[in-house]
Formats: sequence, structure tokens, C-alpha cells
Amino acid sequence: MNKDLTTGKPASVLLRFTLPMLLSVAFQQLYNIADSVIAGKFAGEDALAAVGASYPVTMIFMAVAFGMNIGISVVISQLFGAKDFKEMKTAAYTGFISVAVLGVVLTVVGTVLCEPILRMLGTPENIMEDTALYLAIYIWGLLFLFIYNISSGVFTSLGDSKTPLWFLIASSVGNIVLDAVFVIIFRWGVGGVAWATFLA
Repeated sequence: MNKDLTTGKPASVLLRFTLPMLLSVAFQQLYNIADSVIAGKFAGEDALAAVGASYPVTMIFMAVAFGMNIGISVVISQLFGAKDFKEMKTAAYTGFISVAVLGVVLTVVGTVLCEPILRMLGTPENIMEDTALYLAIYIWGLLFLFIYNISSGVFTSLGDSKTPLWFLIASSVGNIVLDAVFVIIFRWGVGGVAWATFLA
């Protein structure tokens, strides 16, 4: 659903538009908090350390995804504002194709360089195996992370900041439930935390 943000009272229009975006940031942080809490409480200190040790690398991928979100938002919103719907559709298609290609490339490169990157960062040997496992599974989900972010950028550039929030809420709740099932019930440890994040 698209919305013209140029009509109505500016203060209320901006509040309704930005509030879901602020909540989205909170729910994105919920992913990391849930992973850390469940890993630390039910899989042990080494599992918590493994999740934490992979954080610098996962943040790089998040920054790339967020950059693509901003980039597509700028282009789509300009074309939407100019009512150039044909070019807008072309830009959206181009964005999705680009993100698919980049996602596949980074997945391959990340999988190959996963352990060397962790060694370069000085990851302790006692958590190296768990950290590499968590990071590898996270990297396999990069394509989905990128698709979500570019889809979110398209929605928000059309004035709809609520739809991405609803998807993110569902995904965050799903992540917590899957964390509990995989780690507490199935006892999969760090792998369970990673697979929960991947599937959610």
C-alpha cells in the first residue's frame, strides 16, 4: 500500500511514518539479544562467546544490507514523487536483480573466507569451531537478509513503513520461538541459534 506523504498535517504524517521505522530498529536488536540470552543461558559461556565473536563480521553484512535499503529508497521515492511509474518499476526490478547477484557472491566469498576472517580477528581457539559454524549458517542466509532490506526500502519509499515492521515483528517472534526449540529442546547449541536466525 502506498501513501502520499505530501498530504495532511506534516507532524502527524511524519509521526505515523517514522514510528514504525523506530520500532523496526528495536525489533532488529531483539534478534541479537534473543540469540545472546538463549545461547548464554542454555548452551553455555562458549556458545555466548561464539555468537559475540561473530558480531563484527555480521555487522559488516548488515551495513551492506542497510546501504542497499537506503539506496533503493532514494531512487524509488524520487521516481514515485515524480509519478514516473514505468521507471520506478524498472528501478525496483534492477534493485532486486542486483541484490540477488550480490547476495550470491557474498555468500560464496563469505563461506570460503569465514574461518580466515575469524582467525584474522583473533578469535580464540576454544570457540573457533562454534563461531565458524554460527557465522557460516548466518552467511548462508545473506540472500534473504538482503531481499528483506531491499523490500523494506521499496515499501518505505512508497510511504508504507508499517508492512516491513509487521514482517520484522513476525520474524523476531519466530526467531525467539525457534531459538527456544532448537537450543532448549533439541540441544543444538550454537548451531541451533544460527539455524533459528536463518529460518526466521
